[in-house]
Amino acid sequence: MDTATPIGRALRGAGIAEVRDDTTTRAMYSSDASLYRVPPQAVVRPRSIDEVAAVLDVCRREGVPITSRGAGTSLAGNAVGPGVVLDFSRHLGRVLSIDPDARTARVQPGVVQTEVQRAAAPYGLRFGPDPSTHNRCTIGGMIGNNACGARALGYGRTSDNVVGLEVLTGTGHPLSLPGTDRILEPLREIVARDLATVRTEFGRFGRQVSGYALECLLPENRFDVRGLLIGSEGTLGITTEATLRLVEDPPVRTMVVLGYPDIVAAGNAAHTLLCFRPTACEGLDSRIVDVVRARRGQHAVPPLPRGAAWLFVELAGDDADEVRERARGIVKAAGAVDTLHVDDQARADALWRIREDGSGLSARSPRGLPAHAGWEDAAVPPERIGGYLRDFQALTDSYGITGYPYGHFADGCIHIRLDVPLEVPGMFREFLFAAGQLVAEYGGSMSGEHGDGRARSELLPLMYSPAAIRMFGAVKSVFDPDNVLNPGVLVDPQPLDVDLRVPAARKVNDLLGFRYSEDGGNFTQAVHRCTGVGKCRADTSGTGGVMCPSYLATREEKDSTRGRARVLQEMLNGTLVTDSWKSKEVHDALELCLSCKGCLSDCPTGVDMATWKSEVLHQTYRGRRRPISHYSLGRLPRWAALASRAPRLVNSVTRVPGVAAAGLVLAGMDRRRTVPVIAARTFRRWFADTAAQRSRAGRPVVLFVDTFTEYFTPEVGVAAVEVLEAAGHRVLITEEQQCCALTWITTGQLGTARKILGRTISELFRIGTPIVGLEPSCTAVLRSDAVELLGSEPARIVAGSTSTLAEFLGDRTPRSLEGTRIVAQPHCHHHAVMGWGADAALLRNAGAQVQRLSGCCGLAGNFGVERGHYDVSVAIAGAQLVPAVEAASDDTIVLADGYSCRTQIGDLTSRRGTHLAELLASRLPSR
Repeated sequence: MDTATPIGRALRGAGIAEVRDDTTTRAMYSSDASLYRVPPQAVVRPRSIDEVAAVLDVCRREGVPITSRGAGTSLAGNAVGPGVVLDFSRHLGRVLSIDPDARTARVQPGVVQTEVQRAAAPYGLRFGPDPSTHNRCTIGGMIGNNACGARALGYGRTSDNVVGLEVLTGTGHPLSLPGTDRILEPLREIVARDLATVRTEFGRFGRQVSGYALECLLPENRFDVRGLLIGSEGTLGITTEATLRLVEDPPVRTMVVLGYPDIVAAGNAAHTLLCFRPTACEGLDSRIVDVVRARRGQHAVPPLPRGAAWLFVELAGDDADEVRERARGIVKAAGAVDTLHVDDQARADALWRIREDGSGLSARSPRGLPAHAGWEDAAVPPERIGGYLRDFQALTDSYGITGYPYGHFADGCIHIRLDVPLEVPGMFREFLFAAGQLVAEYGGSMSGEHGDGRARSELLPLMYSPAAIRMFGAVKSVFDPDNVLNPGVLVDPQPLDVDLRVPAARKVNDLLGFRYSEDGGNFTQAVHRCTGVGKCRADTSGTGGVMCPSYLATREEKDSTRGRARVLQEMLNGTLVTDSWKSKEVHDALELCLSCKGCLSDCPTGVDMATWKSEVLHQTYRGRRRPISHYSLGRLPRWAALASRAPRLVNSVTRVPGVAAAGLVLAGMDRRRTVPVIAARTFRRWFADTAAQRSRAGRPVVLFVDTFTEYFTPEVGVAAVEVLEAAGHRVLITEEQQCCALTWITTGQLGTARKILGRTISELFRIGTPIVGLEPSCTAVLRSDAVELLGSEPARIVAGSTSTLAEFLGDRTPRSLEGTRIVAQPHCHHHAVMGWGADAALLRNAGAQVQRLSGCCGLAGNFGVERGHYDVSVAIAGAQLVPAVEAASDDTIVLADGYSCRTQIGDLTSRRGTHLAELLASRLPSR
């Protein structure tokens, strides 16, 4: 069926190469990081500036609007539009040149901020502004919103750091700024007619970014049209190139953390610290820190000073003694109840990560309800922020809504997401107007850095006079007389409560496979956990992160966690994606999801795409014929048990030339994979055969014998028994082989999974002693999925009693690992559910030298084996795992607890992966 749209056909007819007007793409681009849903008619990923101009020409001729988009991380709805969305991030994302003498960088609009930093770093330079989304936001987006970031005190706003722009106006006219051009002359007349309005209402304080920056056009500011364009949210022109100012990064950097009794006290103190020239002064409420601890564990938050609110103050300079003196001055002047000086960069980075993830972490309110953007980044003059915070708290209390305030306190800019009940008619609109009135009374700005967009443009008359609003329209008509560029934003705005995404979604909370206990049993609420902050698009190389491996391999929005979530949200809306669970759009979006669970830990909003994918497969194929891989890989434990009865026969048959390849194809697997070898003796058989030789003394512990340990790698189980006995324990196993049902879960066979897992939980609960898991994915099921699938008290008790080997041993490492070099590939589920901190600590305390890899191995259980996934699987492994393993010396241990990780290592390299149990057992005296 032809799903092409009229504008899509017109664009293709004009020779535009990448026009996407299929419903999957339109669904993905229907929202940004805001509350708004505006499906486009088409998405274009231009390959050149000439194509941008051609798109603009077609859209003007057809009367179709254009919205420019970078990473789509806009919180105000200024990166969505009803016409054509221009996605610059795919092809126009290069650093064109670095001039170290002039200290400038020429860049394309789709380049990610972090890429600019990498290009400038060899010259000892950097681009100053650093929004919390720096590892995925684009320079074009920063220009559109006049982004600032935490270090604006030291480096200024984007407008302070862009020295040149290449722009196409709404008429297609190219502009080089700064520069003179005849079409700009009417701007002089607009300002000259009302200089008093511009001088009294604009540029009053640093974070006043709402509306157009008309103060830039004043004679005393040299008619700076470049400054006017920055922060205009794509309504005046399309940026095609920018020249950035680069600065030196001071060599000395330190952090002072100040504790206060409450957030108002922290706000009152912030502006008084400006005399010490901080590069950053960020405020945090204790409740957002509690969220980090609850979601990521106590280790995720370094020790903080006493207090219920904190200021994170960063100082930088060239002289260490001078920086320390300023730090001492801040401690004396701050009036804090407690202070902490942090010189260790790793501890400082951990604290800054809390701040960077603030937008996502605050997506659940203190009451555990979904908290929304909309009133996201209002700003007031810094000296008035304490009073504003107090009155804003009173306002939210009067509406019965809550949120976590944080932000750039010394700049006067506050971020907060609020649990406004969007289902209550009129409440969202009423509250935003009340909040806007409060900010206006404090002489503030509706937006302090994210732009007004669809969320706040309608509020501009609260802070600007009618004369100023008329000037906005006049300026717009100079650049975009046909209103093609991002209409409905800033000028003639759409009502702020139109096109809200969440209220339009159907509620789905019955007949589900999972219970979604944190979302009230509501699949719709769970899926809307994705707020679109886009951390899944970030390159997490070297950070220990996992999310999102398929996106990093393909660089397609469809393969990001956010892209998948957006399609699921559209499925729940039902107007664009219409075939519910079975829709092609949904299955296309989920096709390359590895079910790695990386998003569960790495996404600050707690998205769990693996669970959602299992739910979709469950609902789609319930009572219907399934893909062949669901019967082969999905029921692997049963096939392995059968094969174990005649391992020699099975292994010999699968080694006959052509037989293995044919079998793989018939089973829905890629023929380039290898058939795993069935162990000659299962672990249980070994355990029974050696029972008389093992000690019956010691504290009992249950070893959970998973399918992989039992039938494929019993040597891992043997090693674990030796390690546990050496640590003084008596090892027990269940009477019968039990299964966590992981393969049934990942293929969406949730009814069967619940039965199998229920039996396993009952047996483990009956034994009632501590449980140690060896296979990370199976251990993660016992720790997490079992509770969501069964919802029983035994499941919760078993979850609380289950640990990894490293967690169970703690500091009781049997022998020293001094001098041992290790390349470690943490399993994705290990990282996501249990965390790899205990393993890292055990190895470090034992004296090992560890290189921890980021990202997924690419096999991820079923994924890398299934037909059609091989190339992506190999590409994911090639990002970090394969190069690191190949570069490792022969005596370096390749540590990989996951069977899938070890399989991938064996398939793609000449090395063998080693389980932690095997490593520790190899150091025992008996070995």
